[in-house]
Amino acid sequence: MRTEKRFTPTVLERFSKEGRGTGTYADYTPWHRVSRGDPSSIGRSHLIVWRDRQRELLSDQEWSGLNFAGLVPNLVDLTEQFPLSQDSSSHELSRWHVGFETNQFPGTREIAEMLGIRHPQLSSGDQSRHWTSTTDLLLVLQSERGLLELLAISCKPSEIISTRSKELLMLEKTYWAQRGVSWLLITPNQYDANVSLTLRRTSPWGYADPASQAEIDIACQVVRSEPWLPFSDVIQSITSHLGGGKPYL
Repeated sequence: MRTEKRFTPTVLERFSKEGRGTGTYADYTPWHRVSRGDPSSIGRSHLIVWRDRQRELLSDQEWSGLNFAGLVPNLVDLTEQFPLSQDSSSHELSRWHVGFETNQFPGTREIAEMLGIRHPQLSSGDQSRHWTSTTDLLLVLQSERGLLELLAISCKPSEIISTRSKELLMLEKTYWAQRGVSWLLITPNQYDANVSLTLRRTSPWGYADPASQAEIDIACQVVRSEPWLPFSDVIQSITSHLGGGKPYL
């Protein structure tokens, strides 16, 4: 039987050496990954291929968050499991915009002290290491003036009960506030479950490569020629005309 993997200071050190949480666009590597080499997450994990990269999501809530984010028209990039710097660092937007700001912003250790809360720590035997906090989704958006800006999103279950969980969320929120970045906490209470499920069901089409103009013309012709058919039959007919197999409905 396979031994359950656990987080240890050695595991976190491996993450750093592997360059976890670095890169942009298709070259980004999440801090936490969905793999046999990583400790399991509490939630149900998902792997979604989108924009030339496999997205590694650790819960149903993160999957819903990704699907909602995919609807944003001015979305330039999206990173998941984005690590927060423990020490003072330059602005995260400088990854996407060279020379954005040279100022240094406080890290999570300084912010925890400022808030009067205990910084998350990981211990195993005689080893100890500060835990690296992460933001579930970090969106890079382009404003109407063509400038890039960030939006940090935390996707959590409906109930956030423990005092410690609230402290860690405050740590994350303050981290981004110090950088002038808006931070959103999204739970299932804030959206219709049916909308979320519909986006999950249709996301394989939404994340696929755009259809060619020829394929669009064929689909339009099929719809016009059979306007009385139910939606599922229309999809089946379009799939047959385009030479595909049985569609996923």
